[in-house]
Order: sequence, then structure tokens, then C-alpha cells
Amino acid sequence: MAISKEHELHTRRKSRNLVVSLGLLAFIVLVFGITIAKLQDGQLVEGFDHSYRATLLKAEE
Repeated sequence: MAISKEHELHTRRKSRNLVVSLGLLAFIVLVFGITIAKLQDGQLVEGFDHSYRATLLKAEE
């Protein structure tokens, strides 16, 4: 015989899991959007890794 009635605890867990998953999805979309916005410039994306790079120097006018 299958259990047909859901306990109140399962309903609360389901709604809590939904809220956590929506928050995680919003965070992923935010990080993706920031990444796309940073890449829109078309310039090289280089970070500081403790080595000399001529491309990181400011251009002299």
C-alpha cells in the first residue's frame, strides 16, 4: 500500500528547496551577466599573476 498523504514537513521542505534553488539560479545568472558585460569591451582579459606584461602597462601619449 502506497503512502498517499503527504506530511506537512514535506510541503515545507519542498517550498524551502524551491527558494534555495531560485536563489542559486539568480546567483548563476548574475555571475554570467557580469562575465558577459566584462567581455563586451573586446579587450584582452588579463589578470595580475606576479609576472611582467607589457599589455598591462598604461599607454604613453
